[in-house]
Amino acid sequence: MARLIRLDGAGHTTLAEWTGGDATSEGGAVDAFRGELERGMIASVQHPDGTAEVVRDLPREAELVVLRRPIAGG
Repeated sequence: MARLIRLDGAGHTTLAEWTGGDATSEGGAVDAFRGELERGMIASVQHPDGTAEVVRDLPREAELVVLRRPIAGG
């Protein structure tokens, strides 16, 4: 089962879980993902080789998608 999580003050919060081929759970995950991006969150996935990639569409084949706030600087 794949998970969409948001990093937050509690560590992380699971926003959605889905199983490939289950249209209902995938649809809920896509909606949650889009809503978080609209709030300004950044999403990323880690690849098997250890690299990470920022994504703008929910990669349904990923095991874990992490959302976080953008890094602020000044």
